[in-house]
Amino acid sequence: MKKICNKYYLSVEGETEKWYFEHLQNLINKNEDLPCKVKFNIKIENSITSRAKTITSPYGGKIFHICDYESNEDCHTEKFNKVLAELNNVKKIKRNLVFKLGYSNYSFDLWMILHKKQQIGPVSHRRQYINGINKAYNENFQFIDEYKNEDNFKKILSNIELKDVKFAIKNANEIRKLNEQHSIKTCRTYGDFKYFTDNPDLTINECVEQILKECGAIKR
Repeated sequence: MKKICNKYYLSVEGETEKWYFEHLQNLINKNEDLPCKVKFNIKIENSITSRAKTITSPYGGKIFHICDYESNEDCHTEKFNKVLAELNNVKKIKRNLVFKLGYSNYSFDLWMILHKKQQIGPVSHRRQYINGINKAYNENFQFIDEYKNEDNFKKILSNIELKDVKFAIKNANEIRKLNEQHSIKTCRTYGDFKYFTDNPDLTINECVEQILKECGAIKR
């Protein structure tokens, strides 16, 4: 019996995010026990508006934008605020598309760490996530750029199975719960999107959890 194939559009900031979602697609599709397959249409694109313009499906679709809140410096907060503004505007233009923002504070590396261990404590700079990466995957990378080398990153991905993705979702949900319980954390909202300017925080987990629920990997 042919399986239903759920299609998702993704815009991501870089190659590591693209490689990750390609790996997730393979994990889902090779699992014969799941009732659905998935097809990810992934493009490296910083602008939600530009990505939305490339989607011409008359039947609509689901689009996830994956990005970072890189720091509280003006250049990075302005960049993130632009993403939020675009997200709000494009929803009014492309009404047949359902948009969801998967962000990470400070970087996608936090999401990678959570597949193997919790990361509740903050870091002072996104470069420091290399320590968590090394502990999580028993590696000894000296720099973030070394870990993001294609061969090294795909070696990391080879250690991630669906059970690890579910573990990352659980860890990320716990981070958000703790953030909401601590009044010292600075919470901001833009429309219906809520985020924290203090790391760690993320919503990538919400995007991935939705995908896993819709393909049957997580029970609703």
